[in-house]
Amino acid sequence: MRAVLRLVAMIGLLAAGLSSQGAAQHPQTRKGFWIGFGFGWGSLGFSCNGCTGSESAVSGYLKLGGTLSPNLLLGGETNGWTKSQGGSTLTAGNASMALYYYPQATGGFFLRGGVGIVSLAATGFSSETGFGLVTGVGYDLRVAGNTSITPVANFNWGAPESGVKQHVFQLALGVTFH
Repeated sequence: MRAVLRLVAMIGLLAAGLSSQGAAQHPQTRKGFWIGFGFGWGSLGFSCNGCTGSESAVSGYLKLGGTLSPNLLLGGETNGWTKSQGGSTLTAGNASMALYYYPQATGGFFLRGGVGIVSLAATGFSSETGFGLVTGVGYDLRVAGNTSITPVANFNWGAPESGVKQHVFQLALGVTFH
């Protein structure tokens, strides 16, 4: 956990240091189709009637969509989290429609929010699915004309069918192609 937090802090400092250089060389423009993916650390929390738990493991995301305006993107995305231990595997995921809002049309900072379907599965148990919400923040650090390094902090919440509630907090580093 400490190593992950150190890595995220170093990436954040690097991004802050390079953002002024990148902005001058590669201005933020958003138009047309975009796609991105990333990997990082995630913390799954879950509760049900008589149970609670929390686990940390690897997580990732894939997103794609279109540009509605220089400040607003609409897309579909998937987020996944998985941990294998002692011969069993626990996975959580979601598939969502999300809006990405950039307060400044020429800036890289964005807010993310959306709705979708979540799933929770464990070895030896049936998979649960249900309604979910997604939210998050991130920053597109433009490193080339149509490519950004994108650190994100995401929070995904869901309520699968049988009364289980789950949430995943994710810190990830990705690449976005605009």
